[in-house]
Amino acid sequence: MSVKRALVASTVMAAMLLATACGGGGKSASQTENGEKGQPSAPDITKTPAELNFFTMAGDTDEVFNERFGNSIRKKFPNYKINYIRAQKGSTLPELLAAGTTIDIYYDSIGNFSEGLLVNRLEYDLSELIKKNSVDLNRFEPTVVDAMKQISGGKMYGLPVYMNNLALFYNKAVFDKFGVPYPKDGMTWDETLEIARKLNRTDGDKQYIGLAVSGSHMLRMNQFSLPYVDMQTDKPTIQNEKWRRLYQATIIDPAQDAGYKAKITELKNALPYRDALTKDQYLGMFVFLSQMPFTVPEMKTMNWEMVSLPTFKELPNVGSQSYPSYFTVTSLSKSKEAAMEVLKYLISDEYQMEISRKGTMPVLKNEAVQKAYAQDTEYKDKNFASVFYNKFAPISNKSIYDVAVEKTYTKDIGLIAKGEIDINTAFRNAEEAAVKAIAEAKNK
Repeated sequence: MSVKRALVASTVMAAMLLATACGGGGKSASQTENGEKGQPSAPDITKTPAELNFFTMAGDTDEVFNERFGNSIRKKFPNYKINYIRAQKGSTLPELLAAGTTIDIYYDSIGNFSEGLLVNRLEYDLSELIKKNSVDLNRFEPTVVDAMKQISGGKMYGLPVYMNNLALFYNKAVFDKFGVPYPKDGMTWDETLEIARKLNRTDGDKQYIGLAVSGSHMLRMNQFSLPYVDMQTDKPTIQNEKWRRLYQATIIDPAQDAGYKAKITELKNALPYRDALTKDQYLGMFVFLSQMPFTVPEMKTMNWEMVSLPTFKELPNVGSQSYPSYFTVTSLSKSKEAAMEVLKYLISDEYQMEISRKGTMPVLKNEAVQKAYAQDTEYKDKNFASVFYNKFAPISNKSIYDVAVEKTYTKDIGLIAKGEIDINTAFRNAEEAAVKAIAEAKNK
């Protein structure tokens, strides 16, 4: 190539490079990672100081809040001031709102979430924040997301952070005493009842009982996904035949032994409860929340184990509904972005693994997180895999009347078990009381 031609070629190449640099063929220093020319990157909201007020109607102590949430949140977000307002006399939710107190993050179990959030008009649809922050709802146990969409009318008024379900706990000493084989994962209610009958006996002056359930939890988290109230009509659903099936299998059938009925009378027409299993230790099996080992200190005093909730033969492999607790950013918050950062952390793999290891049931489908459940606790060798053994039943529709209606459904549960009130009469009475309770709630 001649010198002249070489000079022309180099001049053209230089011009092309200059045009590329000036014409946007590559990113200039002023361009962001998203390719937006001339726009600075969005500031990291976690670096900006913020003050966030938390509230739940559950009335947790400061120590409980800090142990479960506060300490971890403050460590993760050192620029945020985290305040917890305890629900108690003088600081109920209506009182706080009347005083002009801002609640940034409200949280509660699904049973109270609607009453606290919707009745006090604190709901805020998180859908846009969920989209903006690329929150993947497919990471969660599907039933807890579906339930929130039902509560929100298709929106998302909250995100699940932890949950509970029902499990069957048993006292190994009672089984050993009478030489009865231990329960196993995957049993049906019929199979469990056969075992229970072998434990309904008197030894000396002590009456032993085979099986009892927590009535309120059994109904609230029932495997048939029955709601307390018809969402279309605001009428109680107690006359549904599936309610009859549930009462029969879990409340009436276990109590047919004469000694069992005498024990109910002794308990002032109540079913045997937690103390019967853990403290007095005359109860062989008890259905309760899977969280029981971490909330009932008396579990330390007995030789216990747990298995999956028994199933109905017409619903194979379907356990109880989950009982999630949701966190949300309220409509009052002036720090919604910062509050959402906290919610994102609470549903992260990092935090979900932390609480799972400590014995709080996670809401993620993540198998590693589930397998870690309770592994940092003194009970790590117990059968905690049982809580994930069954499929979760779909969560029943929730109404703002559920708390009042549940009381009418459980009012005569001991008398029903004893047979002093037949189930037809009991259901009519419950229906009438529920209709009255709903009407009273509407007139408030």
